[in-house]
Amino acid sequence: MTDINNAEQAFPRPLSGDVVGHLPPGLLPQRTFLEGRFVDLEPQDASKHANSLFQAGHDSEAALKIWDYLTYGPWPSIEAYSTFLRQQSSSFDPIFYTICSRATGKACGQASFLDIDAQNGVIEIGHIWFGPDLQRTRGATEALFLMLKYAMDDLGYRRMQWRCNALNEKSRQAAQRLGFRFEGVFYNHLIFKGKNRDTAWYSILDDEWPEVRQKLESWLSDSNFNAEGESRSSLSELMKQRKPSNRS
Repeated sequence: MTDINNAEQAFPRPLSGDVVGHLPPGLLPQRTFLEGRFVDLEPQDASKHANSLFQAGHDSEAALKIWDYLTYGPWPSIEAYSTFLRQQSSSFDPIFYTICSRATGKACGQASFLDIDAQNGVIEIGHIWFGPDLQRTRGATEALFLMLKYAMDDLGYRRMQWRCNALNEKSRQAAQRLGFRFEGVFYNHLIFKGKNRDTAWYSILDDEWPEVRQKLESWLSDSNFNAEGESRSSLSELMKQRKPSNRS
């Protein structure tokens, strides 16, 4: 955890009491289809996605590790999971999306918008899990980029949040890799599965988003990948080169 902690101290933000010149439009995310090149995000539908998602999250030891830091799962049967997924699919906050591979057509993960405060322009992405076939792929990065772009560009949010178990090193690394900046830890924040959870907080602000978007688009571009599909640059390193926040 030492490397993460060192990196997380790199970008302090100044405080601001400035007048907000452009108020957020107050728009809510819709259960809309988000189309990518490698993955699509479909509004979650238990009747359509339960079988593929259950398989993606339960078919191997690697898949079962998905649930180590989530407050729910795994499930003993497809029937139990389908019941749970119906509850998720009917939720207004969080709003859940199923991530589907364009290559296979199968559901391979999920993500959601949650803690939506449209009046203040604050939103979060969470409840994220990727099946083993999606993990560490271009499609995994694209899936979250599609959500970031929809919220920040199309809906005009001014703060995007990311929270995770502070012991979940992979999630903390993912936040930094996507351009989120560390804000601190809420200790004794939750109890899940009988265990204490300290929660690490991250965010991207509206003045930071254009540079984050440019770096994500650059990394996802075809010119950044060789014939074997390997990236020529490190997204984490690109994000480390970001400018300090423009907040006055």
